[in-house]
Amino acid sequence: MNNISELFWQASLQDIKKGFLQQADEFICLICGRSFLDGVIYPSDGQLYEAKKIIHIHVQQEHKSTFHFLLNLDKKLTGLTDHQKTILELFFDGNGDNEVAKAIGSNSTSTIRNHRFSLREKQKQAKIFLAIMELLGERVPKKSSFIEIPRNTKMVDDRFAITEEDSKKILGAYFKQGLHGPLELYPLKEKKRVVILRHLIKSFDVDKTYAEKEVNEILKKYYSDYVLLRRNLIDYGFMERTQDGSLYWVKL
Repeated sequence: MNNISELFWQASLQDIKKGFLQQADEFICLICGRSFLDGVIYPSDGQLYEAKKIIHIHVQQEHKSTFHFLLNLDKKLTGLTDHQKTILELFFDGNGDNEVAKAIGSNSTSTIRNHRFSLREKQKQAKIFLAIMELLGERVPKKSSFIEIPRNTKMVDDRFAITEEDSKKILGAYFKQGLHGPLELYPLKEKKRVVILRHLIKSFDVDKTYAEKEVNEILKKYYSDYVLLRRNLIDYGFMERTQDGSLYWVKL
């Protein structure tokens, strides 16, 4: 299993652990993408729940737990062997060393202690690597192929062809208080994002070069996650910037 949405990779570690995040007035499952609107009451097993509660119930009922979803991702994503996954699941279910040893057919609990040590070392390595990559993302080297981490260049081509009528419908749906903002929700579908980005780029003067802070100030008026908007304007080719990320301008 390795079909993970873009929203998942944008989520914080805490949101990934919960299995969902909140965007504007919507709670979105990071596993399947189902969303629940804040202020709406949802039924479940004869009971009624608010969106913040039903999203927890949804993750448990539909996906067992975030732990099990993550554990069963492809080895390329987890870096775990099938044997390690089995041991982790046994520990998660509350088994002690003796029970785990019996379950995997081992006669010695020392083997399980060795596995514990190996997994703790893996956890330490993961923390250090995460810190390294976050620091790299914060300080973009001038002589490096890294622009931002992660980085996915998109091409706005015929796949995103859309009529003027459809464009107006999309903008009306996501700018409910008017085209000057704020943006109610930043959609997952790329075509809708492109429509929104085409609108946002109109806020920038084609003859001006902007500092990153200036770009942020303009985008803040539209959406709280202005960093995501800024990245997408670059990713989809609406803006360009210097290699060190200090200056931005509209791509003609």
